[in-house]
Amino acid sequence: MTMHFADLARQAAADGAITAEEILSLRRAGWADGVMQPDEVEAVFALNDALGEPTAEWSDFFVEAIGEFVINGTEPRGYVSDENARWLMARIEANGALESMTELELLVRVLERSCNVPDPLKAYVLEQIERAVLTGTGPTRRGGALEPGCVSAAEAALLRRVLFAAAGDSPADVSYGEAELLFRLKDATLGAANAPEWKRMFVQGVANYLMGVASRSAQISRERAAELEAEMNDMRSSPLGFARRAVGETPHAFAAIFANKDGERASLWQEFLYEAFGERRDRFAEMWAGEEVTAEEQEWLEAKVGADGKVDEYEQALLDFLLEEAA
Repeated sequence: MTMHFADLARQAAADGAITAEEILSLRRAGWADGVMQPDEVEAVFALNDALGEPTAEWSDFFVEAIGEFVINGTEPRGYVSDENARWLMARIEANGALESMTELELLVRVLERSCNVPDPLKAYVLEQIERAVLTGTGPTRRGGALEPGCVSAAEAALLRRVLFAAAGDSPADVSYGEAELLFRLKDATLGAANAPEWKRMFVQGVANYLMGVASRSAQISRERAAELEAEMNDMRSSPLGFARRAVGETPHAFAAIFANKDGERASLWQEFLYEAFGERRDRFAEMWAGEEVTAEEQEWLEAKVGADGKVDEYEQALLDFLLEEAA
């Protein structure tokens, strides 16, 4: 950390406020070498704790700076390491719990911008979102406000971002844990002055869990991503050497690399992806299988709807949607 960066952060923390000019100076000093250093992100977090009323400019800088460090601070870029995930959770909990909408936006952004994050961080984000929706107050970074006791339009939008985030529990698809979360939130806010967007979010989210297509290769682990990156770098430097090693490891690998199932020549890149991510898949078969509600899913839904012996307006809207889709 440069002396200039340290002095700026220290002075702003002492003042309890920071100007747009000071934020610009922090940007220039922090990214002078193209990357934020660990001591610099610690200083940014400490400064965030010290600010009384964070401005929009500060929130944008905070989310960008910390998010960039957490997501791309280690190789392979885009995959949050276990160490960075633990650091982020511990840093947010340093004051006892997530305290600001700026920190909440940071967690959501990490899920949106990452290719994958460790499972403990996914669970932690869902816990924080549930707590924020039920008890949080204050403006969100994308307009609207969190209102305790009900689900506002801003909170519904926040939930949608988390549930369909690239590094979420089930990317572009709602997982079992997320569907359980939607039901808990529905039960906790039933009868409240909820926004219409919440009912749509609930219906679409649960229906997606029941009928959505969960892609097995939508996410790969950080370790596998590092292996693939090393293999691709090796292939770029020596395609012939890569092919020879592949032939040595797999009897028919050379043919698999240079020809498709019809015997036609295919690109090395395309076939490498098939090798990396598994055999060719019948996407249409997966789609139809995903859209069919299984016996297990049906039992889960019946248990949820029948838990209190009656069907509320949200559950009825969900059942109507499922019947319409089935027809």
